[in-house]
Amino acid sequence: MIKIVWIACIGILSVISLYAQVKTTDRSEMTWVGYFNQTRFTDKSGLWLDLHLRLNDEFVNEVNQTIIRGAYIYYFSDNARLNIGHAYVTRYGQGSAPNVPEQRPWAQIQWFEKKKYFNLMQWFRVEHRFRRRVSNGELTNDYSKNWRFRYNFALTLPLKGHQVVAKTPFIFFNDEIHINAGKEITNNYFDQNRLFLGLGYQFTSHLNAHLGYMYIFQQEPGNHFVHSNTIRLFVFHNIDWRDKSEPQ
Repeated sequence: MIKIVWIACIGILSVISLYAQVKTTDRSEMTWVGYFNQTRFTDKSGLWLDLHLRLNDEFVNEVNQTIIRGAYIYYFSDNARLNIGHAYVTRYGQGSAPNVPEQRPWAQIQWFEKKKYFNLMQWFRVEHRFRRRVSNGELTNDYSKNWRFRYNFALTLPLKGHQVVAKTPFIFFNDEIHINAGKEITNNYFDQNRLFLGLGYQFTSHLNAHLGYMYIFQQEPGNHFVHSNTIRLFVFHNIDWRDKSEPQ
């Protein structure tokens, strides 16, 4: 827990430091909808899939981005796993601007801890981003390339009982910080921070969802900063083919 507090403090201090350098800022209102699936086939292997639709402009007026992400999962244990996969991202241009595709190989270590009154999930993700460049309003065959490192922690606190089990409402809090790296990154090594708080419900041991508010603070190339107020709805569906005792 002390480690988590230190990481959160570092993220907050980074945001404060960057805010002092602001030259131009934008604000946006977004809606994010996501579906996450982890399907376990054996004690050691499984598959990951997550799908995202992100809307912009007063929450719902424009399609901003879609993501399709998959991975192979290797289970070290029930509470620790490694993911290696690929994501395809499309950022949609507005007006005459083209849609920009991005190829994103990624790897992640994810681990879970169950405490008496809360559950803790953490993961560390590495992404290699290949985005098509735009020149004079047209897509080129060239790509920009950079690495991005992401650390995420999430707390789940049951609103009844001591653990999150089927038919349990819960509070969900998470924070995620993104750091850029690579020779094409010059001044925006800090990419963004996503802070979320919401309410969720555990429908079965395999299915839950949460809905809430997320604040995103992002630095784009140059001293351009974006503040996003975001409504976020995520659904998590975990399927375990080793266990046929409960509907999934």
